[in-house]
Amino acid sequence: MELTHVDKDGNARMVDVSDKEITHREAVAAGKIYLKPETILMILNGNIPKGDVFAVARVAGIMAAKRTQELIPMCHNILLDAVAMDFEHELELGAISIKATVKCTWKTGVEMEALTAVSIAALTIYDMCKAVDKGMRIGDITLIGKTGGKSGGF
Repeated sequence: MELTHVDKDGNARMVDVSDKEITHREAVAAGKIYLKPETILMILNGNIPKGDVFAVARVAGIMAAKRTQELIPMCHNILLDAVAMDFEHELELGAISIKATVKCTWKTGVEMEALTAVSIAALTIYDMCKAVDKGMRIGDITLIGKTGGKSGGF
């Protein structure tokens, strides 16, 4: 398999997408942040001192998806059509599941945007809750699926 982000001399490069077709593309990523069940209850009851954790994490995830090209060196600047952030609590597991769905109509996919959205949303939850829960852990960040483009779905 040829490495797409390396030129013939081994130098890093941005992939040339100028000849690719514009298609509808979608990527879904997910991750978790593990917290004490008491912290989850505080979030659900609106008792975190910094404010509405899910509202702030949702905005942070959307903003992160829109700015992925500024964070990941070889990412293209993509005009996004939609970013949706979903949160589910798993009290018995001591976790909050985070899911990002990112859509565009363009020449390259939005996997990195979805993964970045999940990562930054998790970090935002961490930041908002760190005063009440020092033992939080972020993990399980993964691409769930993608559609569109020449390579099709995953």
